[in-house]
Amino acid sequence: MSELGARASGQGRIFQTSGDQYIEEHHHHYGAGAGGPLFGRQVVPPAGAGPAAPDSVRMPLVGRAPGILRDREELRRALGAAVAGPGGEVHVVHGMGGCGKTALAHWLFNEAVREHGRVGFWVNASELMSLRAGMLAVAGDRGAEAGELAAAAAGRRAAADLVWHHLDHSTDPWLLVLDNADDPSVLEGGAWLRSSDRGTVLVTTRHATSPLWRGPGVRRHALGVLPLEEAAQVLCDLAPDAGDLESARKVAERLGRLPLALTLAGSHLAHQLLESWSMDEYDRKLGEESTAIVDRGAAGHGGSQSRQLVGRTWQLSLDALADQGLPEATTLLRLLSFLAADPVPLSVLVPVARGEVTLEGLEPALSAERLEPALKGLIDHSLAELVSVDGARCVRAHGVLLDSVAQGVPQDRRAIVADAAASLLEAALPDQGSDSPETRSRLALLAPHATRLLAVAADERTASLAVRVLRQVYDSGDYAAALALAPAVVESVEGVLGADHRLVLDARHLRGTALFRMGRFAEAEASHREVLERRETLLGAYDVDTLHSCAALSQSLDLLDRDDEAESWGRRALDGYRRTLGEESAEALFIWCGLIEILPQLGKEREFAEEGPVLVAACERALGPDHPTTVLARHDYAGGLFQFGRHEEAEPLARRVLADRTRLQGPEHPLTLSATSLTARVAHGLGRIDEAIGIMKELSERRARVLGHEHPFAAHDRAWVATWQAEARG
Repeated sequence: MSELGARASGQGRIFQTSGDQYIEEHHHHYGAGAGGPLFGRQVVPPAGAGPAAPDSVRMPLVGRAPGILRDREELRRALGAAVAGPGGEVHVVHGMGGCGKTALAHWLFNEAVREHGRVGFWVNASELMSLRAGMLAVAGDRGAEAGELAAAAAGRRAAADLVWHHLDHSTDPWLLVLDNADDPSVLEGGAWLRSSDRGTVLVTTRHATSPLWRGPGVRRHALGVLPLEEAAQVLCDLAPDAGDLESARKVAERLGRLPLALTLAGSHLAHQLLESWSMDEYDRKLGEESTAIVDRGAAGHGGSQSRQLVGRTWQLSLDALADQGLPEATTLLRLLSFLAADPVPLSVLVPVARGEVTLEGLEPALSAERLEPALKGLIDHSLAELVSVDGARCVRAHGVLLDSVAQGVPQDRRAIVADAAASLLEAALPDQGSDSPETRSRLALLAPHATRLLAVAADERTASLAVRVLRQVYDSGDYAAALALAPAVVESVEGVLGADHRLVLDARHLRGTALFRMGRFAEAEASHREVLERRETLLGAYDVDTLHSCAALSQSLDLLDRDDEAESWGRRALDGYRRTLGEESAEALFIWCGLIEILPQLGKEREFAEEGPVLVAACERALGPDHPTTVLARHDYAGGLFQFGRHEEAEPLARRVLADRTRLQGPEHPLTLSATSLTARVAHGLGRIDEAIGIMKELSERRARVLGHEHPFAAHDRAWVATWQAEARG
């Protein structure tokens, strides 16, 4: 297949360039109203819609920052020099949880903005969804247009390339903070971590040994606990009336001089109501309490030591809250410890406060009237903090604190806490089928908590919840995040339920569809074949899930140009859907559209002429004229008419499709661009060369804006213009 003679350039076909790079135009979208993981709804977001962006990337998301940053003078000098200079470096600050990495980053952020006039960007890098949303917001801040952002968010354009293009061309020098990058794999092999002459990058992480930290232009800085004098001074800063510097030294030494543990202790001493411990009394109490914590290991992360040090402080604070009449604070913190260290929307807890959700079996019980006092108690003792994300008020606790608390939950209570956490998340998830910006925003906040719950309390309920979240993340259009999430979900769910469980096969199917949407067609084909074999063996040939696998395999084969096989599997899916769900079911009509597109590629003009008009009429009758599958049917039929040289018949239908696409999906949606290409080629086929050139020139500009100037489709458009212009001159 030649690059310029590709047989369906405007119809979402596959192109092969040097290096076997496959690029998809996403003509094969998923029709609304159909059931199952593959056919849930149209999953490409509306034009201009991206992933849920944070309210601000110009402000550090650190909750309560320390009023005074103690010690760290040498490291502060090095980082200060970096933001005072021309830029071009990546600085990685690594250390155990709770050692003050984020506080140091907060100081540098303010230094860069206030003292050196840099634009500051702060992105939460703890999860891929929050990283992508934050980085795309950075691109928007640096001038990326809505169409570019929508294409990147939906996987139609390389998101990291877009972001770094705009950072590289920023008119202002900048500082970019990637905070809490404790899982370096989130940075996708370094795609999101680059250097630029226009700015400086600061990464905070618990992971000290990642290969990403060893690249050119990357400087590593280890951050440990505080020196004794500075650690004691932190306690005096927080609780000046609790004792002198000598007493503070004793407490600081017992707490290992870890900043997080010092903050918890100082806050406890400063917020006592019924008792008034001195630092000496607090020191004695620490010595009396049992602080043994089961350590499950955190190689390379400094997890064991920091958990034990924090464990020596939080239990005293919870005991004090219980003495003040708030034993429910312990219950709430245990509940939060089964969720992620990411912000938890307060809306997750609201149903409990309103009495709409009852959490059974928790001890002490977390009743509606006691929830808010318990939450305030945790906040007052710095065991949690309030933050705002995407306009949503959230509560957040430190990851080391949560790990410590979670490991301290008695074995006979873990299932009860897990069930309560699952109930909250299930109630908070958006309705399946919704793909609004608000839905994407809520999913971005909730997804990390579902995967954390599955990790700490794996059972059938938490496995089902994780697969549901994976499906909804995929359906929201964030295919890259779904693909990043899928392997962990598949592995965890399979470990709980076994390889042949229906839910495990659902998760594997979702992974295959995510691979497909990200243009990895060969991998998608292999994945769908494997799932199809298992489903056919376990569920039978006509189970709806088996048919979903047939349809998905057909789509992958189609975009690998194996059209005979694609038609065979598509026919099997179509026959099965008609037999199982009905002749005019949404699933049957959708896969029929795919078959109508394949027939011209196989030269089957008679079958195309017979089936095409019948398909369009059936879609309009069963689904309505504006249903995505109905528009797709008209689009595929018009494209087939053009390919068979029936230009006069194709023209009115192609123009209608273009008008429908523009009205329903916006002028820069990829399917609208596909319809524009078809309209231009039909005009050329009718001999209206000047008109065709004008349409294609405008299309090439729009396509370059949405997909990038160097994208093969944009280059293809320009080549058509050049060819037609030469034809007009000749």
